[in-house]
Amino acid sequence: MGDTGRVALVTRPHCPSGATPPMPRLALYALAVCVLSVAAAVVSFVQGSWLGIVWVLLAGLSSNMTWYYVRRGRGGSSVSG
Repeated sequence: MGDTGRVALVTRPHCPSGATPPMPRLALYALAVCVLSVAAAVVSFVQGSWLGIVWVLLAGLSSNMTWYYVRRGRGGSSVSG
């Protein structure tokens, strides 16, 4: 028994037809960061701090990361990688 020279194929988890595959873990983490940064931005602006702008920018970045990982997990054709 040894290496047969074949490349192992990585398969996605089986989903019944019509069902969407589960959301990737990185997408969930990015979504959590997005929600927490929006909450932090609201708190910062309510307190009168301009630091909320940084939280808004972080929310935008993490939102884009969430969509990227969701589409990548579903096998979206528009994401290269």
